[in-house]
Amino acid sequence: MDKQIKMRLRWVELYEETGNAGLTCRRCGISRPTLRLWYRRWKSEGIEGLASMSRRPENSPNQKRTNEITTRILKMRRARNLGARRIQSELFREDMLRLSLATIHKVLSDENVKPLRAPPRGQHTKRYSRPIPGERVQMDTCKIANGIYQYTAVDDCTRCRVLRIYKRRTAKNTLDFIDAVIEEMGFAIQRFQTDRGTEFFAYKVQEKLQDYGIMFRPNKPGSPQLNGKVERSQKTDKVEFYALADLDDPELGDRLSERQFYYNWQRPHGSLNGKTPMQVAAELGEVTPLWEEVGQRYGPGKERIQSQNYQVDLEMKRLKECP
Repeated sequence: MDKQIKMRLRWVELYEETGNAGLTCRRCGISRPTLRLWYRRWKSEGIEGLASMSRRPENSPNQKRTNEITTRILKMRRARNLGARRIQSELFREDMLRLSLATIHKVLSDENVKPLRAPPRGQHTKRYSRPIPGERVQMDTCKIANGIYQYTAVDDCTRCRVLRIYKRRTAKNTLDFIDAVIEEMGFAIQRFQTDRGTEFFAYKVQEKLQDYGIMFRPNKPGSPQLNGKVERSQKTDKVEFYALADLDDPELGDRLSERQFYYNWQRPHGSLNGKTPMQVAAELGEVTPLWEEVGQRYGPGKERIQSQNYQVDLEMKRLKECP
């Protein structure tokens, strides 16, 4: 017989002998409600009633884990290779459904889903982050399909993003995108950092940046890690957005704008300690310079029209620096 059952049997037998609940409770070190509970079970069910019963409720009205949600979580993992944190974010973005990471991990564990493995890294590169919003904005373009090119700008400090879709990568579209970035970032921009794509090196583009007082700082060839934030951002969009989007949808640009709003204002960012980009921008508002201050720091004499050809550009820089 189980030890707990023997102990509870002594309680009820002592109560049967003495008929004094107070005496029984003092001798056994239990409370009156405890004695009444086990005495009633013993009377109605006998010794079997003295066994411990499960405390799990028959119904859990607040339980969020349903068969439908379980199916969606498994589908996101298998079809899109998403981790628990991204699954949590996507469920909230699509249906405003809040699930804890523990719940999502429980679903994956119960279904024996193998954990994701990080891809092997090559040469280690040092990550950096600028302390002031707008101090460096990474900008890049990405081909999604024929006739669909995404322009992306990511602020190095706040991770705030601006996204646009164009039919081609041209200087005209780059000029339009720069205006969109300046309007939607919400803070003054000091420099743009890009790769060496032809759409960024057009004279009109560089002249417009000079008119705005924004420095143009293209990366060296073969160094995509310097634009790591915007590169990872575009990869995430391909996995989380375009994998499920209808590329023929005439309102695809509007759907992308909704994603941009969600990313900037609602989605917590791991590298920002769970804060959203706009929360970080608001916290750093007092130290963020205004456009007038950025214009005063800008040195027009130090800027020049740069060439896409890196070797030619180095020679032009050397000639400019010669007395």
